[in-house]
Order: sequence, then C-alpha cells, then structure tokens
Amino acid sequence: MIKMKKPGKPHEIQRPYKLSHQVLCITSINFQRQSLIGFVELTLIPTRSDVRWIRINCKQSRVYRVRINDQVEAPYQYNDPTLEICQGDNKQRNLDQFSSCHSAAVASVNPGLGCGELSIKIPVEASHFVQEGKLLRISVEFSLERPQGGIHFVVPDCEGSLAERGAHMFTYGYENSSRLWFPCIDSYADPCTWKMEFTVDSTMIAVSCGDLVETVYTSDMRKKTFHYHLATPTSAPNIALAVGPFDVFVDPQMHEVTHFCLPHLLPLLKQCTNFLHEAFEFYEELLSSRYPYSCYKQVFVAEAYVPVDPYATLTILSVNLLHSKHIIDEAYTSRKLMARAVAEQFFGCFISMHTWADTWLPKGISAYLAGQYNKKAFGNNEYRYWVQQDMKKVIAYEQEVGAIPLDPSGLDSSPFHFPLDNLHTASPRFTEMISTKAHLVIRMLEDRIGRELLLQVFNKLLSLASSAAQQKVTMNMWHNVLLSTSSFQKAIFIVTGKDIKIFLEQWVRQGGHSKFHGTFVFNRKRNTVELEIKQTETQSTGIKRYVGPLTVTIQELDGTFEHHLQIEENATKHDITCHSKSRRNKKKKIPLCTGEEVDMDLSAMDADSPVLWIRVDPDMLLLRQVVFEQPDYQWQYQLRYERDVTSQMEAIEALERFPTPATRLALTDTIENEHCFYRVRCAATFCLRKVANNMVSTWAGPPAMMTIFKKMFGSHSCPHIIRQNNFSNFQHYFLQKTIPVAMAGLRTIHGICPPEVMKFLLDLFKYNENSKNKFSDNYYRTALVEALGETVTPVVSVVAQTGQPITSDSLSADTKLILEEITRCLNLEKLLPCYKFTVTVGCLRAIRKLQKMGHLPNISALFRDYAQYGQFIDVRLAALEALVDYTTVDGNADDLNFLLDIIENDPVPRVRISLLRMLTDNPPFKRKDDSIFNTEELVERLWKLMNTGLSHDSCIRCAVVDLYYVLYGRNRPSCLPVPDLAVLVNLKEKKAKFNLPPSQEMPDIFMQPKLEPPASASLGVELLAEAALTASEQLHTEVVLMEEEVMVEEGHSPPPLLPSTQPHDTSSVPGFQPTAYTASEPGREPMLPLSQAGMSGIVHHGEASKSSVESGPVVVTAPPPMHPLDINYSDDSQSKSLPGIAGTSMHQPTGFDSSMFRKSDSQSPDIPQTVPPGIAMNLSSSFVRPSAEGEDLSSKLHKDKKKKKKNKKHKHKHKHKHDKLLDKERFYSSGGSTNQSPATFSGGSPQHEII
Repeated sequence: MIKMKKPGKPHEIQRPYKLSHQVLCITSINFQRQSLIGFVELTLIPTRSDVRWIRINCKQSRVYRVRINDQVEAPYQYNDPTLEICQGDNKQRNLDQFSSCHSAAVASVNPGLGCGELSIKIPVEASHFVQEGKLLRISVEFSLERPQGGIHFVVPDCEGSLAERGAHMFTYGYENSSRLWFPCIDSYADPCTWKMEFTVDSTMIAVSCGDLVETVYTSDMRKKTFHYHLATPTSAPNIALAVGPFDVFVDPQMHEVTHFCLPHLLPLLKQCTNFLHEAFEFYEELLSSRYPYSCYKQVFVAEAYVPVDPYATLTILSVNLLHSKHIIDEAYTSRKLMARAVAEQFFGCFISMHTWADTWLPKGISAYLAGQYNKKAFGNNEYRYWVQQDMKKVIAYEQEVGAIPLDPSGLDSSPFHFPLDNLHTASPRFTEMISTKAHLVIRMLEDRIGRELLLQVFNKLLSLASSAAQQKVTMNMWHNVLLSTSSFQKAIFIVTGKDIKIFLEQWVRQGGHSKFHGTFVFNRKRNTVELEIKQTETQSTGIKRYVGPLTVTIQELDGTFEHHLQIEENATKHDITCHSKSRRNKKKKIPLCTGEEVDMDLSAMDADSPVLWIRVDPDMLLLRQVVFEQPDYQWQYQLRYERDVTSQMEAIEALERFPTPATRLALTDTIENEHCFYRVRCAATFCLRKVANNMVSTWAGPPAMMTIFKKMFGSHSCPHIIRQNNFSNFQHYFLQKTIPVAMAGLRTIHGICPPEVMKFLLDLFKYNENSKNKFSDNYYRTALVEALGETVTPVVSVVAQTGQPITSDSLSADTKLILEEITRCLNLEKLLPCYKFTVTVGCLRAIRKLQKMGHLPNISALFRDYAQYGQFIDVRLAALEALVDYTTVDGNADDLNFLLDIIENDPVPRVRISLLRMLTDNPPFKRKDDSIFNTEELVERLWKLMNTGLSHDSCIRCAVVDLYYVLYGRNRPSCLPVPDLAVLVNLKEKKAKFNLPPSQEMPDIFMQPKLEPPASASLGVELLAEAALTASEQLHTEVVLMEEEVMVEEGHSPPPLLPSTQPHDTSSVPGFQPTAYTASEPGREPMLPLSQAGMSGIVHHGEASKSSVESGPVVVTAPPPMHPLDINYSDDSQSKSLPGIAGTSMHQPTGFDSSMFRKSDSQSPDIPQTVPPGIAMNLSSSFVRPSAEGEDLSSKLHKDKKKKKKNKKHKHKHKHKHDKLLDKERFYSSGGSTNQSPATFSGGSPQHEII
C-alpha cells in the first residue's frame, strides 16, 4: 500500500527576483559544424534587497561572459550534477541507489526550487542596482557546438547547396529542456514576454514562437535576421526554433495559420492541412473563447523527436505525417495528431502546469478537447472505441507496473523503481500513461459536474489567463496563466459550487483502478435479478477497493433500464426488480437503448427470464476492469443487437470462450452486417478465427470467412478471382485488409494452415489489380504479406530433426511459394517504393517469422542492413524489432552489442528510444535467468550509459533505467561478484554482516547513526558558510559489534581527510580539476555542495537564514567517499565577448567541455556551490538525525574536533563514511590562480573557432 501524506502545495522556493522579459538572439548557425552562437538577456525584477546570486539553467553551452545591465561583468560558476549521477568508484550498481542520486542531482538544478546549472554572483559594483530596486538585465553570451541533445541538425549527404539538399535544424526536448540550447529559467512556472532574433543564410527561413515583426537582410545580402516578438507571457520550455529552406503555405481559410515544409512537399502539405481551420473553429466554439495567440505555425521536419511537438504559437511535426489524397490509413492518424496539437495551444502552451505534480491537468484537458473534436470528425463510435482502448492501456500498465498517481506530491515515497518528484526522473512509459489516465479522469469529472459546467470551468480559466496576459508583471497577475490542482479545484467550486476534494483524493492523488467480478441469477418467483458484485483482488498490483455508486443497465424485453447501485463492501448483493414479464407475454418488437425497436429471435433464451443482457458501468465513468459472467446466448444477443461499440467489443472478447455453432453464426452475421461499426466487424474476424480453430473437429464447409470474402470482393462470374480494387467504401477497405490476415491464422486438426487458405492468399497476390483505384493499395498489399507470415507453422522435417543446414531443396512446397512471393515484393519495393515503405516492413516481419519457425536459416545480417542509418525510419524500426527478437531467441553477444551501439550512437533520438522500448518489452533475458548475456560487462555498459552517457536526454536515460530494471530489478545484479571480506549492508533493517564463508560466519553488525556537534550557531550567511565548510566533519556512522568498534576491509588505506593534506590522484580522470578549499569570505553567500555518490536523499535541516532564498535551511548530508568527477567550471568577469557585441576583454572564453582544460600545479580558491534548500541525499532508510544539543556547543569545541580528526590515523578502514562534501565538488573562481587554464582557441575568435 502506498503511504500518503496530507496534500498540500508542492515544496517550492520563492526566488528573490521575478523574470519579466527575455531576449534570445542567435547570431550565427553553421550546419557543417552543427553549431550556433548567440546571447540571451534576462530582465529580472528584484523582490528583495539582499539578492546575491542569480541562478539559471544552461546545459552543453560554452559561456563566454556574463554582464549585468551592460555595465558590470559578473563572475559565474557552472555545475551540472546530471553529467554523472552516481559519482566515484561505486560498485553497488543497484537501482535504489541510482534513483536516490538521480532525484537529488535533478533537484539540485531544478528551476522550480530556485536552482540552476549556472550560478551568477552579483558583484559589489552591481549591488546598488538591487538595493535601489532597479531592473537587472543579465546578458549571457554562449555558443553550442555539436550538441548531444535539444537541437537536431539534418544535413543530407548528397550534392548541392545546403538549401538544395534540404538541410535544416530544429529544437526539441523532453518536457522542460530548453536549457539544452539556450540559457534560461527552464521552468513552466516562470512565464515572461519574449523578443527573439535569428540570423540565418539568405536561403533559409527561421520559424519561431510569436509574431514575425520584420526580416532584415545584411548589407551583402548573404544573411538575414528574423525578428519575433511574443507579447503573451510564455515559459521557456514552450519556446522552439526551426531553420531550413522551407516552402511556405498560408492557410487560405484562416490567414493567421501558416504551414512550413521541406522543398517538393508542398502538394502533400496542402492536402494534409486543409481541415485545420475546422479544428480552430470547433475549439473556439466549444470553449466560448478565442484562440489565445495572434498566429499559429506548423513546421514539418525530418527525423523528428516525436510525431507532434507543440510550443507556443508553433508546432513541430514529423514529415512522415504528410500524405497524398490517395492514402487512407495515415489520414486518420495525421488529423488526430494535428487537432491534438491545436488543443494543446489552449491548455499546455497558453495555460501551462505550475509544477510537475500538475502536469496531468493540461495534458488531460487537451486530450479531452481533442477527443471532443474526434467525436465530431470521426463519429461517436470511434470516440468511444478510443476511450475503451485508453482504459485498457492504463489498466494493463497498472496491473503490470503499479498504480499511477496523477498528482504524486502527496506520496512519502515512490512505489516504482524511479523517483516521482521530477519530470526528468520518471519513466517515459509512466509519463505517457499519465497523459492517457488524465484524459479518463477528466471524463469522470465531466460526469460528476456535467459537460456544460465543465466547459464553463475551462472558459473561466482561459478568461482569467487572457486578462492576466495583458497585464504587466508588476501587477502580480501572471500566476493565472499557470494551472495547478488546487487552482483547478477552486475554479470548479467558483463556477459550479461543487467541492471535488474527495474526487481528487480518490482518483488524482491516489493511483490504481477497481476490478469488479459480476454474476447474476434470475429469481422467477420474485421476478428479480439477484446481482452480486465482488472485489476480490484489492491487494493485487494496481487494483484498489472502490466505494461509491455504480451504474448497471439491464436490457429486458420491454426496454433498457438503468440502475444505480451503491458499492460499500468487497462483496455486495443487489436484488433488482425487472420491469418485464417473461416472453410468454408476446411482444412484437423489443425497444433498445437508442429508442430503436427490433425483432429478435428469442428461442435461445430462458423461457422464464425477461433479461437479454446486463452491462456494468456501460459509459466507462470509472477507472475499472469488469469481469462479468452471463450465458453465451446473452453475449450473442449483446453482440447482435446492442448499438454501443464498447458493448459489442466486450461481447466479442467473451464469445472466444464459447466455441459453438451459435457463436459462429453470431460472429458471421456481425462481419456481414453493413450497419455495424467497421472496428467491431474487424474484431469479429479474429474472434471467429479462434472459434473456428477450437471447433476444427466439427467444422463443416469451407474455411471460415472465405465465403464472406468471395461474396463481398469476388467477381460475379468467377468468385475465386477478386474484383479490381475499389476502396471508395472505407468499411469494405478495412475488412478487405483484415479478413485475409484473420484467415491466415486458421489451422487444421494437424495444426497447419489449410491448403485452400494458402492457395486463396496466393491468388490474392496474383489477381491484385489497383490501376483503376483512386486510392493506394500499399497498406492492403502489406496486409497480404503479413497474412503469408501468419500461415507459417513450426517446421516438421527430417532436416529439422537431424540438424542439417537449411537449403532451398529442403524447403517445403508451401514455404517456397511464400518465400518467392515475399522476395518478389521486397525486390519490387526497391524499384517502385510505396508510401512509407510499408510493404518492406511487412516483408521483414514475415521473414523473421519464417526464421523463428525453422524454415529459413537463423541469421541476422539482413536485418542489420535494414537497420542502418539512412533507411526509412519505419523500415529501421521493423528491422530492429526483428533483431531484438532474434537476439532474445538465438542471438549472441555480438548481436546485443550491435543493438547497444545503436542505443549509444544512433543520430536519430527516436530510433534510440524505440529500440529501448523494444528491449524492455522483449528483453534478452529476465532477472535471475541463466543467460549468456547476463554478464558483468553488460551491467557495466548499461550502468555507464545511464550514469554518465545521457545527461542531454533524460527520456533516453530513464528508458535505459527501465531496461536495467527489467534485467536486474532494483537490487545489485546477481552476475556481479561479491567483494571478498566486504560488508553487506541491509539498509531497511539497519544491519550489516560480513560476506564470509559459512564456516567463518560472524554476528550481525548494527549501525548506529551518530552526529558530531556542529560549530556554534550564527546567523545569516555566516551560519551557512560554517556549515558548508564543516558539514563533512559533522556526520559519522559508527559500526558497532558487541559494544566494540569493528574494523573491516583490512589492507586498505583510509580516505583522505582534507584535499589539501592528501589530494586525490586525478591523473586518470580526463578533464578533472583538483582544487584546494579555503574558508568562505565573510559576507559571501556560500553554496552547499550536493554530493551524490552512492547515497540517496534524506533532508536534514539546520536553522534557516532569512537573508535570501539561497540562504535556506542548512542541509547536512552523509555521503560516502567518492571519486570527484564533477565537471565544475566558472569564469571571471573578464571573458571575451562575441563578435559584434560590445566588450574589450582579452581573456579567452571558458566553456563546459572537460577536454578544453589542462592540469597545472597551481591551486584555485573556492567558489561555493549551490544546493536547493530542503534538498539533500539519503542513505535509503538509514536516517542520520542532528542532535538537539549540538547547536549549543561553542566553535572552539568544533575546531578542536577538526584538529583531532586531521591527526587521527586509522589502523583499519571503517565501514562508516568520511563525509567530505567539499572534497566532492570542484570549482575555480575569478581573480585567482587556477589549477587549469582554459585552452586557447585557434584563430583567437570564438566565431572563427565554432563556425
């Protein structure tokens, strides 16, 4: 059971300044070097007079200099703890440790907590700006070269200029990741107005957020600058940029909408976007509110991170969504995605989440709005089918992984293998499920308060946000453009007068769903239905007990009747009186829930019962799974006569358990019923296949569905020859695709595909004729190839039994025919490629099926070729899927290493994420399996990848964590050797014991936390300075055995006490700077280092200083010794400016690439490092608590303690940890000598070096 704490506002830090405006200027973009140069200017309004530090987010960039109000150059420091999550030479390799360190590392630079990677100190010369309350303009000059994330360059390797080759770039990011391409306050909760300038080649177009004010050419006409202005307060994560030789298309129906695509794709663009104005009009009418921005832009790019990525006034979409008017299948997908992107302009971009715990609101509301549009555009049946599928996904995930809390701020701990306190630590699958479940919860809320009132709430939120956006930041109204759970609850109460607190507690702050088991008996004497509802699995994963109302509908002879039951116990019985008498009282027609009256054949039903069928929660108003038992004839009636598609889908699933002639007839009638929704008819084909296979011994007549297919699509004169394709009837088109695939799964009594079915499928290839069809048949041909693969069964032959190599002569006749057809399709695809290479994808899957069944040699070379970069992405993913399956079944270490190389090095992020998902779903081995892949080398490779290799993409990093969890669980991998004479620590029970042979067992070691008294308490920054210097000496963990001190791990020297007396050997650490530490200067605001080596985050608070937000609660941690691998750089106030920007400094630029620096013998004075107040590390559940009397001791006692510890020599290495926080963080500051000096740039100019 998940422990809950009282809900409240998420822990946030109120910065001593407000962001009001930001300027973003990109002065040069180089496609060959994949680099850019620019600067930003953040306008801040101080809210207190004691501001000393400005903290912003910045990753990957080289910072050249920082200035305040164009007058004073400011020193700064950089620290990105996500470069290495678990620092030091730690060999534990368990996920609990990683999760704790990951959470603390992300929190230490979380802008929501007032932190950031780049800390700028306000020098004394600029302090008067703060004291006088003047605006602070913080300008940062920076550059990016070959960024690992955040920006993607697409430069085709062919002849011609960049514009002729279609070279382009675009920004992307996982949630709030704008820091990857420009310095900013990367928080959704800090909106501001924007001015943006982008200088590009004259052949390029820069598309960004806001209104395009003007385009200015340089004097030589070789470059031009695009000026954008965004007057609506917008947060940095909603800012994006795309640059390329785009073709421009202004929407003829709505001139405020502009579309951009790559060269030669304009006809497809016009075809795909001709509906978009309808979506705008629908949302505006639905919400009774105008579109919140003055313009909207769509940019279609290649190698997109996700299919649709919405930003303020701009959406970046995958070029693969474009299609011609001849394509049917993709049209549904593209329209739904584009409509969803427009909905996210209202909720997601204009009104964004306040904190990570509120992300469910904009995602859920935008999904709800998109669902309303889909209902209008594609019909109510499609909408309800979509809702049902979403509910199945959420239920499957929760029963597999665990309950999903939409608002995790109330949880004491995460029930998953990943932390829930930040977007960048959560599993990608989890965040997807958050969005899916949020939509279902908004639908539940719609039922609670009513659709009209819910829309009024949305209108109220938009009205408040629109009014606030027109105000100045000083009016303190911009918080209305942010949406939190509490503000949403308040808005509902204001509009409707209803309090949804209990609803939020049950479905938002708690995870899980309900599971009902239903049975009934008809009581003839009383004419009642005795219905029993049970909740028997409330302790199972993801399932919780439900208490509340439940709707049950009973279809009787006299009509449909709805009953509202109250569920209070795990098992409840209800007597429901029927409104109808038995069928002896004859009625001509039976009314349905739609008001329609139909004739029914009632011969199959109980003569005494008026009940035709029963449904539980028919409108899916609960997050639930229903397992209901009723006779087969009632499921058949439900399938035939119920008009709700979700009810029909439930009946089809249930009828799989009843292989009878009546079921066969009901399914056949459904497939042939022209008034039935096409998805129900397609599902019935697969159900009929299962029923036919179970009835194979008694089946009479031709194979199932063959007669139906010939009747619908065969020629009149010769039914076995299929008519020319005509896909104008979309229902028939989808059936024509589906029936052959379903028939291919039919089996004879011997378990093989019937010969007549094989001949039938080959004839479909032979007689396929599409010349007079106005629609493409590529998806139909793909379905036929897939059907051929479905016919394959495990080989039974002499060759298979003797182990002889497979040759063409050893193949069976049917296998030869299948292979010839697949080969023909694959070769034809190279000459005449179809849309998105769908036939190639189908062929690769069929070939893999032939391999698995033993008909083809099991080799991976073909799939490796198709998986290479340069192939179309769908083809690559299909080949990788086959490789993953091959590796799991028959692969070796080389195959797995090939897949891991793609994960590490592939230039397309989407391929890397998709491959990780495939490996997670179909892993090469499961935990504790005895597999050739379960090696120490694999552990080290995956650990290194997620620990140090993916700081630029938290989505891929968390996907690697998911894979690691599937392979090894949360504990230390079993394949790793246990070190000799080591101590095994049980953090939960606070015990440890030696790892010794059984003959040398020793008693358990009980660990007792002990805290040395700190120095005398002081106020303000002096307290923090003292704490920062002595925190590592205040915490010790004693290891006690039989009341005596125990020494473990003999033969090892103790760790150094102070870096100044025994420095670490850094000769083998590239880019590392050894630094000596000195006491902080009086008056300087110190910054507590956040250690992360091998421990997790328990918070220990000292007295809070009120001088500034940075002087928050003192955080004392107990980290173990670690290898200091932080890459911490800072620069002085005399950095070189960029070309064209005022400044005459002669110093070279300083960046954040460790290879730029070399070692020297000098030592640097320290610059303190930041830690967010209230954030620290913990050691699982082993707590170290400060003593109450420690703060009353004098500073003299503390100094004596420090002196004793310096001189103390250990005879043995203790298990306890020497907690030297300052020994873990490396900085150098301005104005002094440094251990390493920046490497000089060849050419002397940053622009010359980068560009």
